[in-house]
Amino acid sequence: MKNMAQAVKLNTGDLMPAIGFGTWQLHEQEAYQAVLAAFKAGYRYIDTARIYGNEAAVGRAARASGLPRSELFITTKLWNDDNGYQQAHQAFAASLRRLALDYVDLYLIHWPFSDERLDSWQALTEIHQRGLAKAVGVSNYTIKHLEEVMVHSRLVPAVNQIELHPFIYASQRQLLTFCRRHKIAVQAYSPLAHGRRMDNPLINEIAARHGKTPAQVMVRWCVQHGTVPIPKSTNPRRIAENFTVFDFDLSPAEMRRLDDLSEGLHTTWDIDGID
Repeated sequence: MKNMAQAVKLNTGDLMPAIGFGTWQLHEQEAYQAVLAAFKAGYRYIDTARIYGNEAAVGRAARASGLPRSELFITTKLWNDDNGYQQAHQAFAASLRRLALDYVDLYLIHWPFSDERLDSWQALTEIHQRGLAKAVGVSNYTIKHLEEVMVHSRLVPAVNQIELHPFIYASQRQLLTFCRRHKIAVQAYSPLAHGRRMDNPLINEIAARHGKTPAQVMVRWCVQHGTVPIPKSTNPRRIAENFTVFDFDLSPAEMRRLDDLSEGLHTTWDIDGID
């Protein structure tokens, strides 16, 4: 895969770009324009989902970009209402039609809320075996949910996509360690905490020291924790800025200080305690 600043090797052997572009809450034309801006800025990994309602726009932007399919990494996800063996197969086929692609690079179970999630995982393993998804994984899974999959299936998820930023780090630390141990790549969604802490004095201090923006510091923090951040924006300048994080390093001391900002801030559902 070309034109990537860096890449992460999945347990399938495939390469995943070290930074992606998120499309949550971006609707049709807005998503189309933002994804085109992301491609122009250098992103090659685009993250979408059935529930986002913008898979068709992502597919159109991928084709309009003129980039070879082999250079792109496209992810979509199975929504909660589509869990179950047959339902998952049908939902994936519908996503592929909306994207108008022959395959996706990664297909994820979006949340572990359904009692049928193991049946869904069986469907995902078959989708993977048929080459329709080069890799399959999960999103928002805790250690308990990952262990459940690994007990019942020989196929270990390639990816676990979770909320991750300095303000939630402590509650995710054990999960990050577990995923590293089992060669499950971690993707970090909401790496900017939806902008809720962008005025934090420490982040601004570190940003000024490096001549970077607070957003770039937060994205870089995710990268240096070995995760794949998926920032989102509709502003072409910010889209490009969020991708420009491979030309500086946070020191070990800076990383520790950022880690210590953790306050249990969830900007999406808190799944602790979900069976």
